[in-house]
Amino acid sequence: MLKTVEPIWGAKPETASRLRGRIEAVLDWARARGFRHGENPARWRGHLDKLLPARRKIARVKHHAALPCAEIPAFMSELRARAGVSARALEFAILTTTRTGETLNARWSEIDTASKIWTIPAERMKAGRAHRVPLSMRALQILEGLPREGDFVFIGAHADRPLSNMSLLSTLRRMGRDDLTAHGFRSTFRDWCADWTTYERDVAEMALAHAIKDQSEAAYRRGDVLEKRRALMSDWAKYCDLASLDANVVALRG
Repeated sequence: MLKTVEPIWGAKPETASRLRGRIEAVLDWARARGFRHGENPARWRGHLDKLLPARRKIARVKHHAALPCAEIPAFMSELRARAGVSARALEFAILTTTRTGETLNARWSEIDTASKIWTIPAERMKAGRAHRVPLSMRALQILEGLPREGDFVFIGAHADRPLSNMSLLSTLRRMGRDDLTAHGFRSTFRDWCADWTTYERDVAEMALAHAIKDQSEAAYRRGDVLEKRRALMSDWAKYCDLASLDANVVALRG
């Protein structure tokens, strides 16, 4: 086991950790089926953790590249001027602060335009819990401008398939923004909430569909502060549209 993971443990800790975990799962299955006996050599706790350094000690945390929130209005103005489904998908993802996979796999059946809510089912959420997303006026305009040729909102080359996972990143590259990632705009939104608004921390965290880490609090928290988040997402959309609003302002000389 050490000969397998130790050579890459320091250079590629993420890959090595996943490899160890998969080997452990396979060997556990084999033991449960009676194909092998004894301890699992790939077990981490009480075994390999005594022989290999913890991953957090050898791997630096890499954050997704994010745009400073002061630059978001100009960026959104440029993005809005671009044609194509990929550009609209990226804009929609930013306005709804959702993850790439959640956006690209959105289905028309999940969207209620009357109540202005997009409900993402639990099986497509990272936390494994259904998430309601309040839709701003601009988000609704994006949906209204899309063709309804299948189940998926943002269709790819075929009506029965969504855009590829690389489509949002490709849009950024075409804009000359290789320094950014689609996921990084969630950090931009979070910075904006903290530095530019007075919204409570919990409201911002729920807008990002972050799970409550405190198990005691999670046990008692039943609501999802939808109405507060509705106001938050509306304000976020207005902020993202500041550049176009400024363009209509005429300066009067004194």
